[in-house]
Amino acid sequence: MTPRRRTRQTARRILLAFLVGVLGLALAPAVDLRAATTERIVTDWHSGIAISGFDPVSYFIDGAPVAGRPEYEYVYQGVVWRFRNEGNRNAFADNPSVYAPLFGGYDPVGVARGISRPGHPEVFLVLRGRLLLFFNEAARAKFVEDPIAVLTDAQSNWPQVRAHLTP
Repeated sequence: MTPRRRTRQTARRILLAFLVGVLGLALAPAVDLRAATTERIVTDWHSGIAISGFDPVSYFIDGAPVAGRPEYEYVYQGVVWRFRNEGNRNAFADNPSVYAPLFGGYDPVGVARGISRPGHPEVFLVLRGRLLLFFNEAARAKFVEDPIAVLTDAQSNWPQVRAHLTP
């Protein structure tokens, strides 16, 4: 088979897969596919787990993200959160607003600009007892230059940014 013919066959397969997917959605019963997840908190697209499965309490206790374990899960705001131990899970359950990342895990620099960029759980700061996740190192550096200005703008823009996220 020639390379050109192989390319056309691949393109046809991709188109067919796309059409089957669209047709499947059109013929599917009316089911809310978003019921188990939310975009108001940054979650892993594949697993639906918040902050890529890192234990949010570990940022405060260890000063670093630590992977949570499946046997220590807690559902908060429709999202599964993982913890490395029962104590961390209980601390989060008692006061999730303290441990959950500010702005739902979205980058505060992006929110300050009026956009929702998911924060990366390994690019973070704990400031004034709140966890902040950043899109990348450059965003964190921008934040550190003037955290008060960024937080002021982010808090001002958060209601509009949040309104555009899927509930």
